[in-house]
Amino acid sequence: MKVKVMYFARYRECLGVDGEPLEGDFKVLADVRQALLGKGGQYAVLAEQNLMCARNEELCRLDEALEEGDEVAFFPPVTGG
Repeated sequence: MKVKVMYFARYRECLGVDGEPLEGDFKVLADVRQALLGKGGQYAVLAEQNLMCARNEELCRLDEALEEGDEVAFFPPVTGG
């Protein structure tokens, strides 16, 4: 399955890219995250417990089912004040 992965805020800065295509045997969003963590190096930033994610521009959890061509986004928690 092919998905498009997007990175926002600090994750984009750490990884040095806005996004990238990714292909693999993904069932849920957590599978995409694991594949990225498997790349090592700067991708370790995605191991944060408070990581937020979205599928096709809608917030979701890591157990969200995926379909071919989905856009997946990862971003750190948003805080404000």
